[in-house]
Amino acid sequence: MNKPDLPEPWLRGTLTEVPPVRRAVLHALELAREDLERWCDSLSDDEINYAPGGIAPVAFHLRHIARSADRLLTYAEGGQLSPEQIAVMKSELDTGARKNELMAELVVALAKIARRVRAFSEQQLGEHRSVGKKQLPTTVGGLLVHVADHTQRHVGQAITTAKIVMAQRRG
Repeated sequence: MNKPDLPEPWLRGTLTEVPPVRRAVLHALELAREDLERWCDSLSDDEINYAPGGIAPVAFHLRHIARSADRLLTYAEGGQLSPEQIAVMKSELDTGARKNELMAELVVALAKIARRVRAFSEQQLGEHRSVGKKQLPTTVGGLLVHVADHTQRHVGQAITTAKIVMAQRRG
């Protein structure tokens, strides 16, 4: 868990053996895990599934972070989504999630994602890739950076939702 006296991962001088673009992605994933553990660990199963005002519950964001990064990396690796990945994507808003199971899925997924990010070479970053049914153009580097920024976007939404839920608990 993120200790208050430690700076964010990108300011710790870690992962210096990894080239800068991939290092930034890895640091973003590490920060995501730390922030989600800090802000979501105290939520109950009911609270993690609660959708205040109809916004997506924390459970959705935890699932989506893990599963969307898997999909993005599939494209970065030159693949297309499998029927299983599409089915899992469609279940991200399912209700009845258990916090401990979601957090475990997230931690395992982030470790796998980190291994996949590390597997790319610097030479691959400029390689062209296509995304989705429309085969929208991007590059390996573009996909890796999007893994980081998309993850952080949903971390922010999960934290905001968690704070709303915790405020309602007190109020």
